[in-house]
Formats: sequence, C-alpha cells, structure tokens
Amino acid sequence: MGPFGPAEIVFIFILALIVFGPKKLPEIGKTIGKGMREFKKATDDLKSNWEEHLRDSDSPVHDLKQTIHEVKAEVAASTAEIKDGVTAYVDDIKSDVEASADLEEKPALNAPNEETKPDAHAH
Repeated sequence: MGPFGPAEIVFIFILALIVFGPKKLPEIGKTIGKGMREFKKATDDLKSNWEEHLRDSDSPVHDLKQTIHEVKAEVAASTAEIKDGVTAYVDDIKSDVEASADLEEKPALNAPNEETKPDAHAH
C-alpha cells in the first residue's frame, strides 16, 4: 500500500475526522482526490512528453547512422572499383613490358649481321 500501513491510515482518518469534523471530511476527500487526479494527469503528460522527445532525438541519430553505413558501403565499392582498375592497368603494363622484353631478346629476322655486311671499303 505504499509507505503507510493500515494502522497509519486509520490514525490519519480519525485525526482528520476530529480536526475537520464529519461535515467537512467528504469535501476534503473530494478535493484531495481531485488534486491527486490532476497530479497523476500532469505526471502522465510530462512522462509522455519526455518519451516523445526521446523518440524524436533517436530518429536523427538513427538517420545519421544509416547515412554513415550507406557512405561506408559506397566508399568500399568505389575502393574496390579503383583497386580493380589499377590491377588491370598494372597487368597491362606488365604484359607490355614482357612483350617488349621478348622482342629485345629475339634478333631481327631481316636485319643484316655484321659478319654478312658487305664491306663498303673493299672496292
């Protein structure tokens, strides 16, 4: 029953009956009841207002988290695309370097050899 036990409530009721009298006691009871209802209503309004503000403040935080996750995914996708592009570019360069190295190793088919060159000073 709260902080008051049955004995305390009976004592308060008898004390109020003696102090205020039997005619005023119902009016005081109505006033106290009305005051308690108003207090409870005000408390409930304050509580619902507080909860509404909490929900309102959670919404921007949730939206911000969602935006951060979307940006993170976009950055990851862009990074993967850049990495793939760089890898393809490096592979092309390697192929070109290997192809030019193969050409330098092979002698030219129609190029004259120094041994087979005609001597221009011999005549």
